[in-house]
Amino acid sequence: MTEPLTLELLALPKAVPEVRRVVREHLGAPCPEVQLCVSELLTNVIDHVGEGTPVILRLIRTADGRTRVELTDSDQHAWLVARRPDEDDETGRGLLLLDALARRWGVWLTPAGKTVWCELRGDAPGYTGGSAPHT
Repeated sequence: MTEPLTLELLALPKAVPEVRRVVREHLGAPCPEVQLCVSELLTNVIDHVGEGTPVILRLIRTADGRTRVELTDSDQHAWLVARRPDEDDETGRGLLLLDALARRWGVWLTPAGKTVWCELRGDAPGYTGGSAPHT
């Protein structure tokens, strides 16, 4: 089982490709679905909470082989709302992508902020080891 990864960083556009690289290196294999989820969660903070917001990214492999991504920020008020953008809209598809890729996802509110999390199945392309059942 891969050790958990915890990164404390500032939510900046230049951090997105760097975090994607670190996630791939940490998992030791191509992981486009995990990288896309990480990118979308970090971009949501940049767009809706603000550039430079301190965040904590956690990447955890569960005992049954799933990959769990958690992104924590300090703003309880920037709530996530999945919407249905028009075909001409240039934004608004991030949570739809997350919903399509993740086995499940959600938001935890705490006195210090919120954590947005998602879990991806263990048999996604680029993973080694056991696989989790599809549900």
